[in-house]
Amino acid sequence: MRPGVRVAVDVGTARVGVAASDVTATLASPVTVLRRQRRLLTDLDEIATIVRDREAVEVVVGWPRSLKDTEGPAAESARTYAQALAARVEPVPVRLVDERLTTVVAQRALHAAGRTVRSSRGQIDAAAAVVILQSALDSERNAGTPPGEVVTP
Repeated sequence: MRPGVRVAVDVGTARVGVAASDVTATLASPVTVLRRQRRLLTDLDEIATIVRDREAVEVVVGWPRSLKDTEGPAAESARTYAQALAARVEPVPVRLVDERLTTVVAQRALHAAGRTVRSSRGQIDAAAAVVILQSALDSERNAGTPPGEVVTP
């Protein structure tokens, strides 16, 4: 397992959940939820600051491919977002990783903790980023290779 902090991003239409790992790349934790700024793109700048401040070695962006393993509009949007982020965090690599069902897993975990979807919308985005990152960390630990697809700016 490669050491170093990883940052994960769950891109939504209104919000962006952000999570980060510890330096041993063992455990993912929520960091923040950002309001998506399609025109100003300040959310990308905020993520770049998080990557820099945490001295991250990699960023993973959730890639919502369909259950049929095809790339629809949401997956295309995530790819475009990841490319824009890659330009801001260079030379830190950005990877697209499969995020199918992560929001469902995050919602179930929050529901089990007694939270409703309505009262925890922002937390769901951060929790989804945690699920994406923990899955990527576990995948790398099990396979011995980084997960997903490298994105070029």
